[in-house]
Amino acid sequence: MAPIHVLHGQPTPEELATVLAVVQARAAAAQAAAEAARRAGAGPDSAWNDRARRLRAAPRPGVNVWRTSGWAG
Repeated sequence: MAPIHVLHGQPTPEELATVLAVVQARAAAAQAAAEAARRAGAGPDSAWNDRARRLRAAPRPGVNVWRTSGWAG
Protein backbone atom coordinates (compact mmCIF):
# COMPACT_ATOMS: atom_id res chain seq x y z
CA MET A 1 0.00 0.00 0.00
CA ALA A 2 1.29 3.44 -0.88
CA PRO A 3 2.09 5.85 1.94
CA ILE A 4 -0.67 8.30 2.87
CA HIS A 5 0.19 11.96 3.39
CA VAL A 6 -2.00 14.41 5.30
CA LEU A 7 -2.14 17.58 3.23
CA HIS A 8 -4.42 19.78 5.33
CA GLY A 9 -5.33 19.83 9.01
CA GLN A 10 -4.04 18.01 12.05
CA PRO A 11 -5.88 14.69 12.40
CA THR A 12 -5.82 12.96 15.76
CA PRO A 13 -4.29 9.49 15.90
CA GLU A 14 -7.80 8.03 16.24
CA GLU A 15 -9.03 9.84 13.12
CA LEU A 16 -6.00 8.75 11.15
CA ALA A 17 -6.43 5.15 12.30
CA THR A 18 -10.09 5.24 11.27
CA VAL A 19 -9.28 6.53 7.79
CA LEU A 20 -6.54 3.95 7.33
CA ALA A 21 -8.85 1.14 8.47
CA VAL A 22 -11.50 2.21 5.94
CA VAL A 23 -8.97 2.46 3.10
CA GLN A 24 -7.50 -0.95 3.92
CA ALA A 25 -10.96 -2.53 4.16
CA ARG A 26 -11.96 -1.11 0.76
CA ALA A 27 -8.71 -2.32 -0.83
CA ALA A 28 -9.16 -5.80 0.65
CA ALA A 29 -12.78 -5.96 -0.56
CA ALA A 30 -11.79 -4.91 -4.07
CA GLN A 31 -9.01 -7.48 -4.16
CA ALA A 32 -11.33 -10.21 -2.89
CA ALA A 33 -13.95 -9.35 -5.51
CA ALA A 34 -11.36 -9.44 -8.28
CA GLU A 35 -10.05 -12.79 -7.05
CA ALA A 36 -13.58 -14.24 -6.84
CA ALA A 37 -14.36 -13.06 -10.37
CA ARG A 38 -11.13 -14.61 -11.62
CA ARG A 39 -11.90 -17.91 -9.89
CA ALA A 40 -15.49 -17.95 -11.13
CA GLY A 41 -14.29 -17.57 -14.68
CA ALA A 42 -16.02 -14.27 -15.36
CA GLY A 43 -16.21 -13.97 -19.11
CA PRO A 44 -15.22 -16.42 -21.81
CA ASP A 45 -11.74 -17.92 -21.89
CA SER A 46 -11.16 -16.62 -25.39
CA ALA A 47 -12.97 -14.69 -28.08
CA TRP A 48 -13.78 -17.97 -29.83
CA ASN A 49 -15.88 -19.08 -26.85
CA ASP A 50 -17.76 -15.78 -26.60
CA ARG A 51 -21.40 -16.41 -27.50
CA ALA A 52 -21.91 -12.77 -28.43
CA ARG A 53 -19.78 -13.39 -31.53
CA ARG A 54 -22.46 -15.75 -32.83
CA LEU A 55 -25.09 -13.02 -32.90
CA ARG A 56 -25.55 -11.53 -36.29
CA ALA A 57 -25.04 -7.81 -36.69
CA ALA A 58 -27.91 -5.77 -38.11
CA PRO A 59 -27.48 -4.80 -41.76
CA ARG A 60 -26.17 -1.31 -42.31
CA PRO A 61 -27.75 0.99 -44.87
CA GLY A 62 -26.18 0.70 -48.28
CA VAL A 63 -26.68 0.03 -51.96
CA ASN A 64 -27.01 -3.79 -51.89
CA VAL A 65 -28.25 -4.39 -48.36
CA TRP A 66 -31.45 -5.99 -49.61
CA ARG A 67 -29.35 -8.59 -51.42
CA THR A 68 -27.26 -9.58 -48.41
CA SER A 69 -30.07 -9.39 -45.82
CA GLY A 70 -31.07 -13.00 -46.45
CA TRP A 71 -27.58 -14.46 -46.22
CA ALA A 72 -26.76 -16.68 -43.28
CA GLY A 73 -24.66 -14.89 -40.67
